[in-house]
Amino acid sequence: MTIYDFIVKDAKGNDVNLADYRGKVLLVVNTATGCGFTPQYDGLQDLYEKYAEKGLEILDFPCNQFGHQAPGTEDEIVSFCQSRYGVTFKQFAKIEVNGENEAPLYTYLKSQKKGVFGSNIKWNFTKFLVDREGNVKERYAPTTTPEKIEKDVEALL
Repeated sequence: MTIYDFIVKDAKGNDVNLADYRGKVLLVVNTATGCGFTPQYDGLQDLYEKYAEKGLEILDFPCNQFGHQAPGTEDEIVSFCQSRYGVTFKQFAKIEVNGENEAPLYTYLKSQKKGVFGSNIKWNFTKFLVDREGNVKERYAPTTTPEKIEKDVEALL
């Protein structure tokens, strides 16, 4: 099994086959619009603008599991991110990243790279970096800013 075996819903509810991203470097992030880390959207957008033409894709999965910090609808979240942070990378439907209702994609990601305290996602803005072959190369804590992982992104491009 690889990341390319998953089908997820985009922010409009459409199926997206992650196989469509084969050959790209992916940064998969669980996000929230009302979190102390929400300003990381600026850094994510900067990374995207700098490296999209070289093959970087950022996959944004809003998650309301941590402090109910992503309470809006998908449309509200997309509107907020576009108007406040100028987000142009792909945004997906809200998901759960832990527990009995967790998205299968996150079950897979967590099985590939455990965090400091085990496999569970601890908070919003946990990031997974995936190479062009679909291998999960790194997992970053919410406190690790996009700017701090730029060198790792560059190395995979």
